[in-house]
Amino acid sequence: MIFRILAFLLRRPLLMRAISPAMGLYNPFHPDARIDPYPQYQRLREKAPVYRHPRLGMLVLSRYDDVVSVLRDPRFIANRTRSKAFQRNDPFSDLPPGMQEGIRKSLLMTDAPDHTRLRNLVNKAFTPRVVERLRPRVQEVVDGLLDRAASRSDMELVRDLAYPLPVTVIAELLGVPAEERERFKSWSVGLRVLVDPVASIQGMDGAVRAYEEMSEYFSDVFAARRAEPRDDLVSGLVAAEVDGDRLDETELLALCALILGAGHETTTNLISNGVLALLRNPGERKRLADDPSIIESAVEEILRFDSPVQATDRVASEDCEIHGERVEKGSFVVTLLGAANRDPARFPEPDRLDLTRDDGRHVSFGQGAHFCLGAHLARVEAQIALTSLLARFPEFTGPTEAKAWVGSTVLRGPTELPLRLG
Repeated sequence: MIFRILAFLLRRPLLMRAISPAMGLYNPFHPDARIDPYPQYQRLREKAPVYRHPRLGMLVLSRYDDVVSVLRDPRFIANRTRSKAFQRNDPFSDLPPGMQEGIRKSLLMTDAPDHTRLRNLVNKAFTPRVVERLRPRVQEVVDGLLDRAASRSDMELVRDLAYPLPVTVIAELLGVPAEERERFKSWSVGLRVLVDPVASIQGMDGAVRAYEEMSEYFSDVFAARRAEPRDDLVSGLVAAEVDGDRLDETELLALCALILGAGHETTTNLISNGVLALLRNPGERKRLADDPSIIESAVEEILRFDSPVQATDRVASEDCEIHGERVEKGSFVVTLLGAANRDPARFPEPDRLDLTRDDGRHVSFGQGAHFCLGAHLARVEAQIALTSLLARFPEFTGPTEAKAWVGSTVLRGPTELPLRLG
């Protein structure tokens, strides 16, 4: 969210500013940062772990302990509307009123007690016990996707496995028929500009169109589930009640949009980053192929090594300090998850992939009250996808460098990864 707001505030050609020396030690817009952000993170940790950005006017944190501390500290909130930058120039002021309300009611933009209420209403659908019951279906979807790939001598990993797996699972959870899933993809791409400043240069028309289409679609779905509940997540959300409280229409739509976007894009990147990491580290790939029982620690290590989400942010709700650096009420603090996951003070030899690393306390799913709702589902999907790919096509080969990366300063993953299946 922070980068969407900053893109709005900078306004002028963003890519020109991206190469400006005024961007200082931290430049999330530079093309090199998209390809490999980790050298930049290392410089920050070593030279300025609490970095006041000269151009963006915010603190940037790159060390593990500082990132965890801020994400767990209730003084640092997720409601970006309480930031000075937002109040000076609301980046969503031109959006339709209903869409503005949906953004403000999103889990990503609320704090206790509103956030607690929303989480309590939706948590039951994503408990580890509930997700574990999905394993057979996830395996079935993966097997079907690999069956189709087996009829050819190659596959494009993102298109043929990493994307359709989580989209299929999320769509089925939401009770969306198979023929509608391509619309889901277009909605997700359209709404990405809310967190992606590079895409936002092209304007918000796509996001507005996606939101309006989703609103129209799910309004009918909500009504149908109220009349005839099914065994799907939307029916559960419509019926969810805690102490007589239920979700209103805007909250339902905001949750479905979040589950759609966060539920597939991050998992797609997790699987794609994982396969690329295995291609780059043949020794670790062999360890996993020889002993699939290490898959749980392997996925945790892949999450640490190359996080699908590289950064998040918080707003200071009061004046405070971080290591003697003043933080004014209403100012942004950016926490670099990808940098924290490579902090040598927390993870020995952090730039080395070790699939049996026994410390899975990475921050790729966040920390504190906003810990990722779908973390366990993402883990299950990645575990099954990676072990099945290795078992089915043990000799697969592919590039050790991605041709292109997702066009985002927050999300990280290759846009395509062609594999020869052997």
